[in-house]
Amino acid sequence: MSFAETKRLTSAGAKLMLAAAIAKAEEFGIAATVVVVDAGGHPLVLERMDGGRFHTVHSSTVKAVTASSNKRITTTQGAQGQDLDTLHAIGLTLAAGPERWTAMEGGYPIIVDGECLGGIGVSGGDWQQDADIAAAALEAVGLTG
Repeated sequence: MSFAETKRLTSAGAKLMLAAAIAKAEEFGIAATVVVVDAGGHPLVLERMDGGRFHTVHSSTVKAVTASSNKRITTTQGAQGQDLDTLHAIGLTLAAGPERWTAMEGGYPIIVDGECLGGIGVSGGDWQQDADIAAAALEAVGLTG
C-alpha cells in the first residue's frame, strides 16, 4: 500500500486545548506559556500569558516537539524509556538539537486511536504544574494525560 489514512488535530481542537491550559495555569496563579504542535512539530497555537518569562516560549515549544517526536510524555528518560543521568540528558539534547529534544517535564503527546497527532508543551510553573496544565488541555478534547 502506497498511502495511509491519517488523522490531524484541527485548529479548533488546538484552541480548545490552549484555552483549557490557560485556565488551569490561572488556577495555579502562574504565567505559563503553552504551545500545541502538529505531528511534524510545527506550532498550531502558542500563548505566553501576561508576565510569562520569554525563555518559556522556547522551552514549551521544545517540550511539545519532544512529546510529539517520542510519542510519550517528556521525562528524564531517553527515547527508549531508559534512565538518563544529567550528562546523557545534555548529550542527547545536543545530539538531537536543543530545539528538538528535552528532558524537562511538561510535554505530552496528543494520541488518538494509537496515532500521534502532535504534542503540547507547557512552561512557567514547577514540573508538576506544567504537567498538570498539559493534562488539563488533553482532557478538554477527551484525551487523558
